[in-house]
Order: sequence, then structure tokens, then C-alpha cells
Amino acid sequence: MADKILVVEDEADIRKLITYHLTQERFRVLEAENGEDALDLVQQEPPRLIVLDLMLPSLSGLDVCKIVRQNPETAQTPILMLTAKAGEADRVVGLELGADDYITKPFSPREMVARVKAVLRRTETLVPSDSSDIYEKGPLRVNFTTYEVHVAGSPVKLTLKGFEVLRFLIQNRNRVLSRDQILDGVWRSNVYVTPRTVDVHIRRIREALEHDDHNPEWIVTVRGVGYKLDERSLEK
Repeated sequence: MADKILVVEDEADIRKLITYHLTQERFRVLEAENGEDALDLVQQEPPRLIVLDLMLPSLSGLDVCKIVRQNPETAQTPILMLTAKAGEADRVVGLELGADDYITKPFSPREMVARVKAVLRRTETLVPSDSSDIYEKGPLRVNFTTYEVHVAGSPVKLTLKGFEVLRFLIQNRNRVLSRDQILDGVWRSNVYVTPRTVDVHIRRIREALEHDDHNPEWIVTVRGVGYKLDERSLEK
């Protein structure tokens, strides 16, 4: 059965262009021209991925992204954000809210399709590399099958990409990982993101997990090198 893609774009010409090229690649495409309709479709016909324009009338793409991520039933749905804004700040806001990737207008339809496929490939392979489905150390418990994270028994919300970053740190616990290593391990080489993206996600993970995210003890910075998950701190 073809993957279902929801395209949320208020400009009809752009929406039809995206729909045409995705349909050519045998995706099943749903369309919405505003945020309210998009949220209705997400509930009625849950998509495999959302292509989401940032600048929408009434309810913005950022608002839609935030609502999708806050709902446990849709929180893991991958989001590719479209934006006419090329500034780093706008891209970072989208990533902080949980977008999995972004593409700026004007864009090549071929690149857009390639980004969609890349996001789908990454989310299809979210399986822990070792034989354990659960990581538990001290107050931290992570279920790699259900994507649930608990700290001292309380559930913690992470974006899909934030969960992937945490999973990669756990799989390489006690090892110092450079930003490039994290990019390669989580985003892989077929997505164009900057090392700054890693910093954004690390900050969000710390805010969710650490007692004091300004003085982190579990996910520590090794100045000039990168980050590591320090298991000894978890056991204290």
C-alpha cells in the first residue's frame, strides 16, 4: 500500500506541483490549504509524513507542527517543513518544534521528493542496534520499541528527532561524539543540515531530561570535541 503524504500549502500552484511529483513517485497524496484542515486530516486519515508550509493563513505551520507533536497519537509523524524564509533562525525554530527536515522556497521538485524519501527511510529504520528494546540506568528509562522515555518514573516528551539523537547517544554511551558523528549517525549523509542542528536538539533533550539543563550531568559537553552520555552520572 502506498505511503500517504499530507501536503499543507495555501498556494494552490505550489500545492499542485508538490502533489504531482509525489504522485509520480507512487505516493498517495492528501491536500490541505490551511492549518485547520490539515489537523482534521491528520486525525481522520493519519499520514505517513507531512509536507508543511511555514506561512499559512490563520493557523501557521509552526502552530500546526506544535499541535501535531503535542498529541501522543501523532507525535511521531515525520514533518518536512517548507519555508520561504532562508534565515537560520527560522529553520532553527522549525527544528526546535519538531520538524524532521526543511526545504526553502523556491525549491527543486526533485530535491523535495528526495527529501521526502530520505525522511521516510530514516523513520523506517528506527530500530536499536543491540538486542535490547529497553535501556534503563538510574532514573532514566528508554523504550526503543514504543519510543517512550521516563525519568524517575515520569514520562518525558521528546520529538522524533530528539529521540533519535538520544538513542544514538545511548548506543554510544560514555564515548565522546563529535557533531559530525551525530549528524552522520542520526541524519545520515543524504540530508543537508548543519552542526548547529545538533546543538539545538541536545539543548532540547537536556531541558526534558536533566534536573538543571544549564548544568547538565547526564549529557555533557566535551569542549572542542562534542557530546557524550555519561553513565556514571546516571548511576549516582
